Amino acid sequence: MKMQDKTNIGIDAALELVQNAFVAGGLNEQSAQSVARALVMAEAEGQVGHGLSRVGDYIEQMKSGKINANAVPSVMSRSPSYLHVSADNGFAYPALEFAIDHAVQMAEATGCVAIAVSQSNHCGTLASHVEKLAMKGLIGIMVANTPAAIAPWGGNRPLYGTNPIAFAAPRTGQDPLVIDLSLSVVARGKVMNAKKTGQSIPEGWALDKDGQPTTDPNAALDGGTMVPIGEAKGTALALMVEILAASLTGANTSADMPSFFASSGPSANAGQFLIAIKPNDISDFTSRIEALLNDISETPGARLPGTRRIEVRKQARVEGLNVASQYIADIQAMLD
Repeated sequence: MKMQDKTNIGIDAALELVQNAFVAGGLNEQSAQSVARALVMAEAEGQVGHGLSRVGDYIEQMKSGKINANAVPSVMSRSPSYLHVSADNGFAYPALEFAIDHAVQMAEATGCVAIAVSQSNHCGTLASHVEKLAMKGLIGIMVANTPAAIAPWGGNRPLYGTNPIAFAAPRTGQDPLVIDLSLSVVARGKVMNAKKTGQSIPEGWALDKDGQPTTDPNAALDGGTMVPIGEAKGTALALMVEILAASLTGANTSADMPSFFASSGPSANAGQFLIAIKPNDISDFTSRIEALLNDISETPGARLPGTRRIEVRKQARVEGLNVASQYIADIQAMLD
């Protein structure tokens, strides 16, 4: 079977398949549901590097103990406007759902809350997490650090992760505005997906270990680095994320973090940091944001960030997911 071969599967069927695979691998049903939902919806939104390609890796990591299959998220410390959650070295998704549920209640009471998550792991697309806050009427901001993949500007030793940043704002009667970007030109998961599917990567995505541009995903991942957005500005933002997601939360720095892709070894102890803001306590937010976004939408040739993600997701709900057949076969084999 060629990796380029595709199988069409409905979202509900994919959710059931992936959830059952995690349960068969030893994860409790509630956490399996959380992880499956994150991976399937990433696939549905076109983020295949964070989608079903991760199932096999995750289950191997769980079985080896790199990810704690018995993790229980817990509150390490809190104040009226600050919450520190431990993911217990388990999957990030249940811990983030736990943290966001608390944050919604706290933000309603205080207007603004900061949430730190440590002892965590790969958290997929940040868009899904901040969107949950926006669906509750809150502005959501999130950063996360990842294993080192970007060198400080002018250097050649990777010290920063691709360290994504996301933002979401609620809208009246419409999907929230969601902005989600990696601080590398593309997320590293796209390079890993190219490696798995035997494809080359476009020039401009990555450098090899000698600092030369490469289209070979193996060279990019074997001692190479990702190209930052905005050159020095991108690496400055990566440093900011590092301070918020690692220094502030107590998580590993990117340089000390083990690979998200290795099947065994120490837990990542990745960090995530979120801010939730109740907007109408500050200004006439609803009318002001709609006026701004309408101006952008009405500008010829312009479109709002996240528009494609929403369109692809709506299409997937109707037409299903076209997933690499090998991924489906591998997941089904886990249930035999």
